[in-house]
Amino acid sequence: MKQLYTNILTGTALVFAIGFSSCGDDFLHEEKSTAYTTQYFETEEGLTALATSLYGNIRWHFGYEWAYGITLYGTDEFTNGSDLTSEPWNSYDSRLNASNATVETGAANKNCPPVDGLWNQMYYGISSANLIVANADKIANEDTRNKCLGEAYFLRGYNYYRLFAQYGGVVVQTEPPAGAVRNFNRASAEETMAQIVSDLENAYNYLPTTRWRGVGTWTKYAAAHFWAKALLFRASERNKEWNSGTIDADLAKCIALCDEVITACPLADDYWDLYARWTGVDCPNEGLIEILMSAQHNADSSTKGRFGNRTHSYFSPRFDTFSGGWVSRGAFIGGQDFQRCRPTEYNYSTYDNENDARLWKSFRTVYGINNIRNATLNATFGSSAAALGDEGIIFILNKKTDSRLDSKPYGEYGLASSSTFIHPETNKWVPNAFPLYLNGQYVLPSYNSNGNASQSNVFCGLNKTQDGMRNADGGDAYRDVTMARTGETYLVKAEAQVRQGNYQDAVTTVNRLRARGQWKAGENRELYVDGSIAFPNNSLYSTTTNFTRNSKTDNYVNWFKNSHPGYGTLTDANGNAYLTRNTYYLSTGIAKTTAASSLQIGNYNTLPPEDEAILSALGVSGDYDRMLNFIFNERTRELNGEWNRWEELSRAGLLLKRTKAFNPEAATNIDQKHVLRPIPQSFIDGLTREDGSPLTEEQKKELQNPGY
Repeated sequence: MKQLYTNILTGTALVFAIGFSSCGDDFLHEEKSTAYTTQYFETEEGLTALATSLYGNIRWHFGYEWAYGITLYGTDEFTNGSDLTSEPWNSYDSRLNASNATVETGAANKNCPPVDGLWNQMYYGISSANLIVANADKIANEDTRNKCLGEAYFLRGYNYYRLFAQYGGVVVQTEPPAGAVRNFNRASAEETMAQIVSDLENAYNYLPTTRWRGVGTWTKYAAAHFWAKALLFRASERNKEWNSGTIDADLAKCIALCDEVITACPLADDYWDLYARWTGVDCPNEGLIEILMSAQHNADSSTKGRFGNRTHSYFSPRFDTFSGGWVSRGAFIGGQDFQRCRPTEYNYSTYDNENDARLWKSFRTVYGINNIRNATLNATFGSSAAALGDEGIIFILNKKTDSRLDSKPYGEYGLASSSTFIHPETNKWVPNAFPLYLNGQYVLPSYNSNGNASQSNVFCGLNKTQDGMRNADGGDAYRDVTMARTGETYLVKAEAQVRQGNYQDAVTTVNRLRARGQWKAGENRELYVDGSIAFPNNSLYSTTTNFTRNSKTDNYVNWFKNSHPGYGTLTDANGNAYLTRNTYYLSTGIAKTTAASSLQIGNYNTLPPEDEAILSALGVSGDYDRMLNFIFNERTRELNGEWNRWEELSRAGLLLKRTKAFNPEAATNIDQKHVLRPIPQSFIDGLTREDGSPLTEEQKKELQNPGY
């Protein structure tokens, strides 16, 4: 495969060298350097520029459909919506094989994530890291040399970690090859993991504790987090055939590393500071100390590189279509409704909808009307007729045991063509109203407008990637993408404690994390905000420009500093409406309150009702299995949609059971072979034997993962 051998493994055609900018908060900018050769990267100047360029490699993960296809699809948390671009990664059908799916072989379109995408891109970064490690002695300044080495070891360890998580044992190359090489041996899983642990330990030893480049710098604590994850991975079920001799030491070291990160990089005060309170490019919340690793993005086109940030597109339902046109999408606050990642029933059900604020700070349950689509129909509701800025779509996140709505006391639920729902708080008609449950049945998918509930375009989507700074409907997002944070470090530690049999200690660890997810005293539980609030900061606006809220003018900065007092409608220049409220009270049925809530668990033998219901559905018994699955339920609540669910389930031996139980679109086809991805056929076909002759079919088969 020409690209692999000449661009990735040999490192002779680095396209971009990314150097320092004058801005300490955003050190990446791009200088086209196609004339550079490997000789340049054997100089001090070239090596330091190459070290900076390593940060560009991680942007690939979020540049297109593979962002969710290889990380979230085919799991218990997410299934496909009615758009089937990446369907093979969710359905595990015959199209998911060692060759890239194309339109000719059954892909819905040409954008289906390729099987060899991660493989190629990770080796590209590994090649650059190898050049730095091999030539670091040419950097005279010891401090600079150590930092560059730390970054090289970190990226190489991280990239091998991602490869191992998907494929198992892979080709391990730690030195720049001399010219194009076509003969490789695939390392065992044990050998590959040993390299990952070694690289991340080296990164930990070389990297400083400070963000010396600015926001986004890889530090000792980022290395500690991933070193801990690697040790946990080695101790997990996927490696049970060979890991017995290292488990105890790995778990003990994992916990020690987690404690170091937890102490040095404390949690943000409020869960929605992490994602929802994003106010624009390079806003302060992108620099929260909890964020250990992030892919850097901004609004400067020269920093975009080959891949921008497309993540804003994938979690929104097709509201423009199913709303009957009452809610149209827009560049700023309407969102881009690509309907790729539809949460499963399990996903919603993990939350305590009354006491867990993370549910309401992670999902968008209300969309405002920006188009009176049918004035005649609207008029039939008299004084309850809807107006621009009123609620056009609501999702009622109720529980299976909730019977309040069974008799439809507020009218008929569903699409605008059939809805007669009158909101009890506003006394206004809501054209589209969708509960999760009626009469104890999960009914949300049945409201879809395409006639196929297994490909529903009606779902309540995550808000973590919303970006009101985009200046075009189809434009890339400008916000950074969080890749690791201390919230996950707590869960890595807790899982290690479960594996040690220290179940009550694990509960104590999780309780510290859950404490942040509780409602605080005085908190307004019906208030909603997400990254769409950045739109007045857009270049088409000014931070001093007044905009409408509750029919009054207000200044964006003042409004945000005052924590968004009151409810109301924000309206952009195109008339798109953004409502700062959710459906909390309609969904829970409780009386209005500003009291604090509690998510604290007293004893590991008595888990929350949400968890007991999930464990019952899985048929799980025994302390270890119960607690391990509890940790994964908590991972959903804390890390929902954060780009690692597939690999986490795979390593812990939970992928098959949980996916079969909770993902109907994946349950039919998923099999044991799917705990690993197929090794790309394009790579195998490009290999030769030592004498340069082609591999035999039997030799090719030996290089492939079982079942493919």
